[in-house]
Amino acid sequence: MAVFLWPLFRIASFFMAVPLLGSNLINARVRLMLALAVTAVIAPLLPPMPDFDGLNFNSYLIIGQQIIIGAMLGFLFQVFYQIFVLGGQMIAMQMGLGFASMTDPANGISVVMLGQFYLTLIMMIFVSLNGHLVMIEVVVRSFDVVPVALDVLDRNSYWKVVMAGTWMFSAAFLMAVPAVTALLVVNMAFGIMSRAAPQLNILAVGFPFTMVLGLFINWVNLGGFLDQYMRISRFVLDYIEALFL
Repeated sequence: MAVFLWPLFRIASFFMAVPLLGSNLINARVRLMLALAVTAVIAPLLPPMPDFDGLNFNSYLIIGQQIIIGAMLGFLFQVFYQIFVLGGQMIAMQMGLGFASMTDPANGISVVMLGQFYLTLIMMIFVSLNGHLVMIEVVVRSFDVVPVALDVLDRNSYWKVVMAGTWMFSAAFLMAVPAVTALLVVNMAFGIMSRAAPQLNILAVGFPFTMVLGLFINWVNLGGFLDQYMRISRFVLDYIEALFL
């Protein structure tokens, strides 16, 4: 029971919070069955587990800690996905598509269309590059770095998870800087034109031109999208590895 139950709590909470598997499109029963199957496969590969005592209060504390560890790992992968969504929203707001939003079926919220496009694209790249296997490997390796015990995490580990939002905003900003800068220069040029020739209706010309130019810039940025994905994913994996050290 101990060999199977201790890993199950961490893996099940991880699958509830991780992208793709943790979305509203997948039933909770399916995620639970997948957690049971993965636990049964990797249980022989894990280090020795402590004895399970159902009448001991420390056992319930360890269960809560395993749930928190799994949720923390899933949250970091969730932040990795939201980097591209936030970057797409920044670009869309600058090019005038901030009003064009649609409902995200995975999360049940309204998302800018460009951010939804980036989210779909990153999901396809993630699965095609075996990112789902990387997630399972991260969970398996976490049992070697953070064994099942009561005093394995300190306050700094939880603080690192909270601070993950800072590099989410910084990475999204760096991804959106080229497109935002180009659109800002165009808007400044239209502003100068409106001051030089007030009789021209710059608003009627500038809005569609900015939108078309923004779509063209996004098309050009797709050529380096894979490099951005590889760089950000490498940083996220290093951040997760350093989380528990």
